Amino acid sequence: MTPGPAGAPLAWVVGSGGLVGRHLVAALRAGGHEVTTSRVPWADEHRSVDVLRRDLDLFAERRDGRPWLVAWCAGAGVVATGADALAAEQRVFERFCALLPEDPDGAGVVVLASSAGGLYAGSGAPPFTEDTAPAPLVAYGRTKLAMEEALAAAVARTGSRAVAARLANVYGPGQTLGKPQGLLSQLCLSDATTRPLPVFVSLDTIRDYVYVADVARMLLRCAELVRDEPAGRLVPKVVASGRPVTVGHLVSEARRVFHRPLRTAMAPGGRGQVLDLRLGSVRWPEVDALASTPLAAGLAATAADVRARVVAGGPLDA
Repeated sequence: MTPGPAGAPLAWVVGSGGLVGRHLVAALRAGGHEVTTSRVPWADEHRSVDVLRRDLDLFAERRDGRPWLVAWCAGAGVVATGADALAAEQRVFERFCALLPEDPDGAGVVVLASSAGGLYAGSGAPPFTEDTAPAPLVAYGRTKLAMEEALAAAVARTGSRAVAARLANVYGPGQTLGKPQGLLSQLCLSDATTRPLPVFVSLDTIRDYVYVADVARMLLRCAELVRDEPAGRLVPKVVASGRPVTVGHLVSEARRVFHRPLRTAMAPGGRGQVLDLRLGSVRWPEVDALASTPLAAGLAATAADVRARVVAGGPLDA
């Protein structure tokens, strides 16, 4: 576990190496938090739990009566990930939740980075909000729902509070390019390498893309607001831009930002993907106002990051 400066508000980010986790760490430190992170051997389920148990004990020692925040931003699964791999990920999280200690002062908040797309893929008419009943279609969505349920049970037991942050399609500098997700960053990679981009869904597919730096600020605001909720409660919150676009529009916008043609090729696949995943929110509108980065600006920043990694000539992902 890597500590930050002592005496500041305390936070622990699990999954700090991922896109959301890295930006959340930066936002927390910019806000004056003492931030700890962990190096978890995710490929080994039992060792992962051992490391998390040890780091949770160290985190508890540092709390010293201060309000605290744990943000779970870990997760290697995507929509197409198989059930077996996701089951291991779910078990690690459930075992972590079982380790959370009682919080008699109600000083603790846990934020879980969940997935709006995974949860609402089989739900009714969009736009989907926090009041929409989740209806996952594939193992990825069912895993996210099970994790939310495990966390809800944990905070009810411990007296902490929690936010299930149901994220839209997050993009931005630092996204893992080798992972089979992230259409926007893959558009940037296609431009930087001049290779055609395979598109696995219809160009009429509607998604909500939200810039990662905005997401980090939104998660911090959620953590502040949930402290006003009753102890032992989990609050679901859709974290989205509120500006849905079609895949076809996204490709056109990328061509405009790149100032050159972009080759795409339709490809078979897209299991678990639905046509319309528009999102809305009926809770904490002050959080929604933080999704302020225009798509063109976020796309340009992501493209600059991807081009720099390609030009560097090393591994695209650290």
